[in-house]
Amino acid sequence: MNALTHELVLVTNDAYINAQSVCESLRKLAALGLSIPITLVLDNARYQKCALVTELAASLQIELLYLPPYSPNLNLIERLWKFVKKQCLYSTYYADFAQFKAAISSCLDQCHTTHKQELDSLLTLRFQSFHNTQSIP
Repeated sequence: MNALTHELVLVTNDAYINAQSVCESLRKLAALGLSIPITLVLDNARYQKCALVTELAASLQIELLYLPPYSPNLNLIERLWKFVKKQCLYSTYYADFAQFKAAISSCLDQCHTTHKQELDSLLTLRFQSFHNTQSIP
């Protein structure tokens, strides 16, 4: 997800996320042909830090920026997933996986239309920071 425009680049996976799926995302980002530098913000999952991913990112000139451990609040994609869960999963029954997957895809497809205003306030880059703080021993 572009942190400024909230544009989504989707890589769909019905199985577990692994280094290959991260590499697929990197290739998809590189294929956009952007003329500006790309920085991909990631959490600290082991499969995101492996040699396969880091070497491919370097060859595609994509910077990998890792968030501090245990800080999902800093990861905008976690906020998006929380929104999608609220829209698609809470108190909703799906008879099969295809319906479940279609509901999530539909929600993500509406990010720039139906859900734009709500997501613009949810996906803000304004974070609370603490300067000149002291801790009590």
